[in-house]
Amino acid sequence: MKVMRLKDNSEGLASLYCADEAEPTVVGNDEIKVRIHASSLNYHDYSVATGAIPTEGDRIPMSDGAGVVVEVGEGVTQFAPGDHVVSTFFPDWLSGAPTVGDFSRTPGDGIDGYAREVVVKPQQWFTKAPSGWSHEEAATITTAGLTAWRALVVEGGLKAGDTVLLLGTGGVSIYALQIAKAMGAKVAITSSSDEKLEKAKALGADFTVNYNTDEKWGKTVAKWTGGKGVDHVVEVGGPATLGQSIHACRVGGSIILIGVLTGIKGDIPTATLMRKQIRLTGVIVGSNKDQWDFVSALECMNFKPVVDTTFALERLSDAFAFEESGKHFGKICVSI
Repeated sequence: MKVMRLKDNSEGLASLYCADEAEPTVVGNDEIKVRIHASSLNYHDYSVATGAIPTEGDRIPMSDGAGVVVEVGEGVTQFAPGDHVVSTFFPDWLSGAPTVGDFSRTPGDGIDGYAREVVVKPQQWFTKAPSGWSHEEAATITTAGLTAWRALVVEGGLKAGDTVLLLGTGGVSIYALQIAKAMGAKVAITSSSDEKLEKAKALGADFTVNYNTDEKWGKTVAKWTGGKGVDHVVEVGGPATLGQSIHACRVGGSIILIGVLTGIKGDIPTATLMRKQIRLTGVIVGSNKDQWDFVSALECMNFKPVVDTTFALERLSDAFAFEESGKHFGKICVSI
């Protein structure tokens, strides 16, 4: 089978190489054999591939994997051959409150991921994919989709009529836009690109702000709500954007921190956060049960994820370079 590996990620994308390796043949009692057809890129994968997150040499990257079950072990009850499935980000976190705080067991980081044609893994490492979705579409669920779902629904308790602020037009933010609109919420979204903001409007965004031309975009968003502030913020930037997100959020509102694209240190207006009694919650993807619930919800929602560009597996380095350029809108996928 064809496999992509990172020879030494301290060398960045140049360390990615393609190899031909033996396909796994033994399927254990509780295991499934999956023919992987697609993966999707996330900032976490990019960080591993470029060496920002160190990992062992010859690691197989990519946290997301979607494909078809070709064989099941005797003890498997959730799947049958022919089922379309999608991987989970934390394979050992099955349900309940968070049980992990690192990536030591995350595919593509602490353990080998899905940049390969075939895997044999325990059945709880996967859920079913939504009916009628392509493998590329399903691959976007593992990290970006589930993060958006958990941020808005599991942690945020999103309901019809709520107002939501989303930062940027990457995979999580566009997924969150689609989820929020499908559930009857009103959405404001930011970007440095007017072209991308127009695309967001076409997907249903109710209000847009270019943060390059409006440095106080948080207060601008608050004015959009009549001065009250939004109910929910999905915060991807971290220290350089969190202050404006706090200004945009209503008293008693919710900010879900799902990324730190602007760094891990910075000045935060903690007094304003306290005065407004905002609930600030850190989130990293979700559990196996969260993903099953999300897939069930997607079966009832009338949208498909936005896939910008798809690359062949052998062009994984090019895919990451495209991600690095910031030119994409929504998700970048890899066809395997």
